[in-house]
Amino acid sequence: MGNSVYSLGVLGGLLSNVHSTLGGEIPQYTNMISEGRRLSLQRFEQELVDAKACAATGVTSEVIFHPGNIEFLSVGSSMYPREQSQQQGFTTSSSDGQELFCQIDAGYQPLRLSLGNVAYSIGFGRSMLGSLRQIARGEVTQYSDIFNTTRMTALQRLREDAKRYNANSVVGVRTTILPIGPPAQNGMSNVQEMIMIGTASYHPALNEICQVVGGVVTSDLTAEEMWNVARLGYAPIEVVLGTSVYSLGVVGGMKAALRGIAKGEINSLTQLVYGAREQSLKKVQDQARAAGADMVLGIKTYIYQLGGDLIEFLAIGTAVKRMEGVMPRSQQLPPQAIIRDKDTFVNTADISFGTTLSHQGGVNSISVDAKV
Repeated sequence: MGNSVYSLGVLGGLLSNVHSTLGGEIPQYTNMISEGRRLSLQRFEQELVDAKACAATGVTSEVIFHPGNIEFLSVGSSMYPREQSQQQGFTTSSSDGQELFCQIDAGYQPLRLSLGNVAYSIGFGRSMLGSLRQIARGEVTQYSDIFNTTRMTALQRLREDAKRYNANSVVGVRTTILPIGPPAQNGMSNVQEMIMIGTASYHPALNEICQVVGGVVTSDLTAEEMWNVARLGYAPIEVVLGTSVYSLGVVGGMKAALRGIAKGEINSLTQLVYGAREQSLKKVQDQARAAGADMVLGIKTYIYQLGGDLIEFLAIGTAVKRMEGVMPRSQQLPPQAIIRDKDTFVNTADISFGTTLSHQGGVNSISVDAKV
């Protein structure tokens, strides 16, 4: 393991409060978190070298809050070669042993743990605009825009980090949202971090498609799912996601409250959730089409209640494309590689801008060219 205890400091705190008021990314928090995670991983890797290990699996990058400070902690399991003469450097992977087998058998050579993050706040200014928008019914673009921007920023930084290791893919991406700093007077988390962690890898058949998606392919499919996709002749291209924040509006909220007294469907809420879902899936579909994908697999959807008659609907999945040269080495997985469903998007905030999280299952894939 490796750790780093970090403090933002008085000056950094003042500067971050200004950015928090304005809204958007807060560079002071982002830089502090990135540096803390980097130092903990650096010490983790040094311990790996000292132990003469050739690899580490199941590597995590955790955040632990202490009074006035934040501890960044990296933990994993070391592996050793059968013969010391076989050892050439070391690799680190977020995959566990089962996933690692599936990843390597599917042709992805693991290199290093890779991550991308962004710390952000909606901000007072955007909150005012959003509050005004809540008077009417429909999408609150001020919220939608900032959520989509932060998510894309984290994904781009994940790609950039993978390039440092000459990787052309990041597989097994896990996305987590964390509250950063103490809550405000209203109990809401003013600042949050979005962190994407995966295994930077290399697959010789992906070099051509990499030019379309910023030089690095990304996937949040589990390693077992990725093996099965390769067995069908498909390769992951890009993690695609879409966020839409919708307002029921003052009038719609009153109608829904009145209808809630009587038994039956609340049409205003039905239409609101349907519209948010449709818009988010459309954004996912548009991103996949722009990347030249054939379809999107493993779609998971999440609904956040933001308070004030606002909801956020998030859809996230992996765009895939049929390609030559992506067949796995084995004809079938061994019994030990049992297919398991895993959450690839996690929100650990107790209160996320006043939100509660609901996971909607049942959407497995959509065709890029079909209507949502």
